[in-house]
Amino acid sequence: MKHFILLTLLAGLMQGGSAEVFDPQRQLVSRGVQAVLTCNGLFTSNRPAEAVERQELAYLRAGPEPYRVDEALRLVSVGDPATGPLGRAAYRPGIGCVVMHPDQSVDEIDDLPRRAEVQGPESTADLLWPIGDRVGEIAPPDDVDAGQLRAASDWAFERPGEDNASEQNTLSLLIVHRGRIIHERYADGVDRETRTRTWSTAKSLAVTLIGMLIDDGRMQLDAPLPIDWLPERAGNTGEDPRMAITLRNVLQMSSGLYPVDSWGREYVTGSGLSYWAGESSADGARDRGLIRKPGTHWDYENYDTLLAVYAMKKVLGDEAYANFPRDRLFDPLGMRTTVASTDRFGDFILSSQVYSNARDLARFGLLYLQRGSWNGERLLSEEWIDFVRTPAAASHTIDFAYGGHFWLVPSSRDDVPADAYSTSGNRGQFVIIDPSHDLVIVRRGLDYGRQGFDRWDLLREVLKAFPSD
Repeated sequence: MKHFILLTLLAGLMQGGSAEVFDPQRQLVSRGVQAVLTCNGLFTSNRPAEAVERQELAYLRAGPEPYRVDEALRLVSVGDPATGPLGRAAYRPGIGCVVMHPDQSVDEIDDLPRRAEVQGPESTADLLWPIGDRVGEIAPPDDVDAGQLRAASDWAFERPGEDNASEQNTLSLLIVHRGRIIHERYADGVDRETRTRTWSTAKSLAVTLIGMLIDDGRMQLDAPLPIDWLPERAGNTGEDPRMAITLRNVLQMSSGLYPVDSWGREYVTGSGLSYWAGESSADGARDRGLIRKPGTHWDYENYDTLLAVYAMKKVLGDEAYANFPRDRLFDPLGMRTTVASTDRFGDFILSSQVYSNARDLARFGLLYLQRGSWNGERLLSEEWIDFVRTPAAASHTIDFAYGGHFWLVPSSRDDVPADAYSTSGNRGQFVIIDPSHDLVIVRRGLDYGRQGFDRWDLLREVLKAFPSD
C-alpha cells in the first residue's frame, strides 16, 4: 500500500497535480512572481501602477494578492505574513528587480547586487540609427505596399478572428527593412523607450554571448562543460556520466538532465525557485541527475540555459562576467536601455530576466541579419550564426523547429521563408529574422491566459506587403 500511495503521488506531480507537499512552495513562488513583475513594472519599466496591475499582473492565474510598495527602498512585498512567507523584490541600479529569499530582511537590500545604471536612449538621441535613435522618415520604400503593411500592423494589434484575442496584448511592432525602420507602432501608454521583460528571448542573448567566447577560443562547442560544474558531493567518487554533456547539448536543449521545469511544475520547483523565490539559479541548474543520453532527446528547459551561463562565468571569472553582456553586446550595438538582471547571488538569469525595448531588440536582430557584422566590425562569426539556425538533431519531435537557442520555421510549414528564424519569449516576445527579405520584425506583448500569438503568422502577414518572387 505504501508503494501504491507513493506512485500515485508521483504520478500526480508529474501531471502537474497540486499535491499538498508542494503547496507552500507554490504559494511562495506565486507571491514572488507578483513581486518581481510589479517591482520591474514600476521601477524598471517606469510604468504607472494602474498599467502594471491591468497588464503585467493579468498573467497571474489566481489573481493578485494585496501588496505594498516602499518607494524609498524601491521594494515590493506581496502577501500577508500571517498566511505564509512574503514574496519580495527590490530594484537594484543597473540590474532591475532582484527577488529576495524569504529569510532575508529589508536591512539586507543594500547587500544585493548592483551595477552602474544604464545610460538610456537619451545618450544616443543625436546619433543615427542603428547606433543611435535619430531616424529619418519612417515609411516603407516604394516597392513595399504601404496599405498591406498597415493591414499587417492592424492584424498584430487588433487580433481579428482570434478566439483568445483579448488575451493577446501587443505593446509594440517594429519592422526594419534593409537596415532602415519602415514601421514603428506602440500601444497606448508605451513608447520607444519603454522596456519590458524579454522572457525567453533572453536565451538568444545568452547564446550570442557564449558564441563570442567560442569565437575567442575560450569555450568549445563540442567539449565537455567545465570540469568542476557538478555540485560537490561527500563521497562522490568515480566517473560521472554527466561529464559527457557538451555545450552543444545544453544549447540545443538536449542535455539529458532531469527536466525539472516540465510537467506543469515550472511555478512550483526547478528554475521557478530561482526566478521567483530567491534560490540560486546556478546551483539549481547544476544539481540534476542524468536520465537520458546527452543529445538524444529535446526537452525545453530553463536550467539548460542557466547551466551554459554558469559555464560562461567559470571561463570569465567574476569581474569580467559581471560586465560581459554590456561590454561585448549591449554597448557595441547601442542597446543602452537593455538591463540584464541577476539573482541575489549576482548570477545572470539569462534564460528569462532581461528588460529591453523594441528598438534595442531590433538592433540585436540586425546583428544576426548582417551575419555578425556591425558598423564595419565583426562581433560574431558567421559560423556561429549558422550554428544557432541549424536544426538540433533531437528537435525532430517538434518539426525541427529549434536550433541553438533560436527557434526555426517548422519543417511542416511552407507559407513563410524556410530560412527565417526567431527568438521567442513568454507573453509574446519575438525578434524575427528573415534573410530572404532583408527583414527584422520585433513584436513585444503582454499576452496572458492562453496567449497563442503566432510569430510565423505575423511574418506571413507582413510579407503580403512585399513583392512576390
